[in-house]
Amino acid sequence: MDSNNTEPELLVEYIRDGLVEQEHYGFIVLADKERAFDFTGDAKNYPFYLRSCAKPLQASLIIDYGMDKFYDMTEEEIAICCASHAGEEIHVNTARKLLDKIGLTENNLKCGLHKPLSKTEQTKMLLNEIPVNILQNNCSGKHIMMLGLCKMKNWDLNTYAEPGHPLQQAIKAKITELCRLTHEYPVTKDGCGVPNMSMPLTNMLHGYLNLFCNPKYEKIKNAFLNHPYIIGGEDRTDTKIIENSDGIAAKVGAGGLCIVVNTRTEEAFVVKIADCDMKAREMVVLQVLKNLHWADIEFDNSIKTLHGDKVGEILITV
Repeated sequence: MDSNNTEPELLVEYIRDGLVEQEHYGFIVLADKERAFDFTGDAKNYPFYLRSCAKPLQASLIIDYGMDKFYDMTEEEIAICCASHAGEEIHVNTARKLLDKIGLTENNLKCGLHKPLSKTEQTKMLLNEIPVNILQNNCSGKHIMMLGLCKMKNWDLNTYAEPGHPLQQAIKAKITELCRLTHEYPVTKDGCGVPNMSMPLTNMLHGYLNLFCNPKYEKIKNAFLNHPYIIGGEDRTDTKIIENSDGIAAKVGAGGLCIVVNTRTEEAFVVKIADCDMKAREMVVLQVLKNLHWADIEFDNSIKTLHGDKVGEILITV
């Protein structure tokens, strides 16, 4: 399968004083519970890695295995398991509370260290000379969930991130079921070290609709809708969407991905930006939301100098 055969469509143009300065191409797919029915660009069923869009799908095992009841999980704790959070105090505190409930420590986590995604939090840590904490990793909640499942099932805690571990095999089988996969696609190691599956964009939508529109997983849906700041945080696209809409769940993933589900109409769309630009991704997603009349969230499409002079605009072509 060759990505060179795909046909991405122009989605974003930066026009600065009459000249096109920057362009972003990609794909958009819209689906209901039965089928995908609207396509912008032709990905020709090329598989893309789920990256962090895998998190709510992985978290379905919380319900399947009864982890929510076993540890008496709050909605906030379910949300942190699904989050690509910004590493702020609310995220770290929620993650720590769940880790304490499970009876494990930060030393059990294998997600690695990175600076918090929140610029405000980064500045605060710099000014106060506070070291980075592993719970600030945007994937820490997912890893705590994985450890919680392993402790419940008496699976080995030290190798939970390995592809052959019973937990990762169970996650792979569950995502295969939710996303209606009929054959194998490449699997990579995600940035945080655990296996990450790939699939066509249409299958991603199947997975999200089968999760968010199934009463069995209502706790996951409610965790998204009721706690959008835990799902993302400061300046995170998915948080902006959930906070400024009604019944809309959203999740971003690295690689230019964002999946959005209208839990009321039981429809969903995915945006994949070919060059993975995060600003282009956000603007396209917000424009699609507006086009579908799901939400009207304002964004500034002007290009300005540092002095505030407008010298151009960003055109969204969908």
